[in-house]
Amino acid sequence: MARASDRDLDRLNTPGRRKRSLLPRRKFDRDVFGKFAEGFARFMGTARFLAYLTVFVVVWIIINVIGLFGLKWDPYPFILLNLFFSTQASYAAPLILLAQNRQEARDRVGLEQDRDQAAQSRADMEFLAREIASVRMSVGELATREFIRNELRAELRSILADLEADEHAGLDQPRRSG
Repeated sequence: MARASDRDLDRLNTPGRRKRSLLPRRKFDRDVFGKFAEGFARFMGTARFLAYLTVFVVVWIIINVIGLFGLKWDPYPFILLNLFFSTQASYAAPLILLAQNRQEARDRVGLEQDRDQAAQSRADMEFLAREIASVRMSVGELATREFIRNELRAELRSILADLEADEHAGLDQPRRSG
């Protein structure tokens, strides 16, 4: 029977069995973080964000140049303010890219659905075109109302002509009474 320490050594000596990570094993919900990134990117693209940032910078500079309330924590080259901007930019860029990737994925799914719907519509139109063509061919073989009327008129004329001929033939011959 192998001791627990022998099993641990075997496991450590065998590569590829299990990945070790310093990060916690808890799974993150990508959708929640993605929605946050989209909201953040959407907010950063507004005039409101630019106004807030401008007010923040102006207040920062006024406080640090004039020394308002006896505060001067970031003198003239404003290194701390630049650090804030660099940090904000380093977080903003990946969040904006994540939001763009999510939008691209949604666009791709929408495009595939549109393509499938267009193919289905094309197939439906082709089917309907074939059906209409077959109906036209069937109607072409049927007698139309006008054709039947003309045939009836011709037949009636023929019958009337026969009756008139019989009447004229009957006038020429003496009538017999019985």
